[in-house]
Amino acid sequence: MRIGIVCYPTFGGSGVLATELGKALADKGHQVHFITYQQPVRLNEFNANIFYHEVRVPTYPLFDYPPYETALASTMVDVIINNKLDLLHVHYAIPHASAAYMAKQILLKQGISIPVVTTLHGTDITLVGRDKTYAPVVTFSINESDAITAVSDNLREETYKWFKIEKEIEVIHNFVDVARFRRKGIDAFRRVIAPQGERILMHASNFRKIKRIEDVVRIFGNVVKKVPSKLLFVGDGPERPAAESLARELGICDHIRFVGKQEQMEEIMAIADLFLLTSEYESFGLVALEAMAAGVPVISTNAGGLPEINIHGETGYMSGIGDVENMSRYAIDLLSNQAQLDQFKENAKVQSDRFDIHFIVPQYEALYEKCLDHIPVG
Repeated sequence: MRIGIVCYPTFGGSGVLATELGKALADKGHQVHFITYQQPVRLNEFNANIFYHEVRVPTYPLFDYPPYETALASTMVDVIINNKLDLLHVHYAIPHASAAYMAKQILLKQGISIPVVTTLHGTDITLVGRDKTYAPVVTFSINESDAITAVSDNLREETYKWFKIEKEIEVIHNFVDVARFRRKGIDAFRRVIAPQGERILMHASNFRKIKRIEDVVRIFGNVVKKVPSKLLFVGDGPERPAAESLARELGICDHIRFVGKQEQMEEIMAIADLFLLTSEYESFGLVALEAMAAGVPVISTNAGGLPEINIHGETGYMSGIGDVENMSRYAIDLLSNQAQLDQFKENAKVQSDRFDIHFIVPQYEALYEKCLDHIPVG
């Protein structure tokens, strides 16, 4: 198949999933065309079956805000015609689904019918999409898609709850390339971070308010009083200054490292003992799944789709949103008991196997085939 993938090229979960899906499809012999405004961060290796098409948005004094959606739709049309694409898969509803609808209508005028698959990822539904400014367009463009998928059961339920969706939403869970994350930690790297053999805790995100970064700092502040530890913050975003300020206030700066955005997450996760995810909402929690694939237990909230992957008392522990004290106790207990920690690490690996890329990608292929079988003739 010749497949167009439209996504955000950033470190967020939707961009990561879309890129990894495209790479996996290309490895299976499909021709994959990425359409976005810059090269996706995880599209960092050559594959003869992968193509990248940049969406260029001309700037004119007339426009206070460059019309990206219009430029995206035009680029879709161009790529579909010139590369004879069979199907378009758009990730994150805003603005990709609506741009795809526009492109599809333009192509129909030229006698070309192309199915559109829309994958919902989270905040496109639970936050941005609910805004009255966008809701009518989001609802319409989702309903006009030929197939709709959600990355968790929770997100499927939330979408039906907040939008008048007239079609079936199929759940195809997020996935992880287990083989990629099953690597032994580099001892020299670990010694640099924890020279005295301290435990290593880790958090990775885009540092938005919804991630509750200060909760991570407070949990670590409690942990380090009981267990010699270090904390790695991976990523960046608007809440980083507040986290740094709180760390200084608590006097734990020397035990925390902010390492910024990283592409090779498997190398960092390989040295971690525990992953902290304190989000107010996660439609799925892809980064938690990646940690589990690396054999890292997860202390998380019980928000959104997290209970679908993190098994309380087996792969980690879950607590209510903002329950810093409870999450701290769980972390301290686990880090203080080597036998239990080792068992949780093994349990995390076993659980992540259920979401291995080799089980999930065929579900997308089957959906694509189903859409192609229903293309109108003529």
